[in-house]
Amino acid sequence: MRSDAPPLLPIFRSRHQADLLTVLFFHPGQDFTLADLSRRLGVSMSTLHGEVGRLLDAELITARPVGRSRLLRANTGHLVADALARLLTLTFGPQVAVADSFAQVAGVRTVLIFGSWARRYEGEAGPAPNDVDVLVLGDVDRAEVYEAAEAVQDRLDLPVNPVVRPPDRWLADTDPLVQQVKASPFVIAYGDLPADG
Repeated sequence: MRSDAPPLLPIFRSRHQADLLTVLFFHPGQDFTLADLSRRLGVSMSTLHGEVGRLLDAELITARPVGRSRLLRANTGHLVADALARLLTLTFGPQVAVADSFAQVAGVRTVLIFGSWARRYEGEAGPAPNDVDVLVLGDVDRAEVYEAAEAVQDRLDLPVNPVVRPPDRWLADTDPLVQQVKASPFVIAYGDLPADG
């Protein structure tokens, strides 16, 4: 499945390529298998295989064989690695940074990014986002949520605006903010949406 150049930063060949690079450059010392990346990104292995091949040819990532798998990682020694990592952080980084930080908050069930960043990520044209709006669904300690938001803010150098709702508010559909989020593009950074039942 081919994806088009992402409006968030259309210098990348596809959103899949940008997402792949973001995960690898956000975790520069970590190895990933193609299967790991496929699960994490929600993209087929065949789609990722082509992107990985191009990135290996450009030497932006490295691979080392382990058994029948290849372990992939960012090539931090590449001439453009620092600049690329900074571009990825500013554009595609919010999803990875939010997932990494908010997953550590006890009681979190789902974390969504909404607002201008989500609209750009999902393909809506417009100016670059200047903040990241986050909806946390769960029974959480708000102080932990704000600590996670601060960690993301420090990593991205962008304001992060978290709001907390219990999961049943997502299902009840009576909360004005939840209605607004559901009516607009949003990105699931962590967890799954609450389901009836």
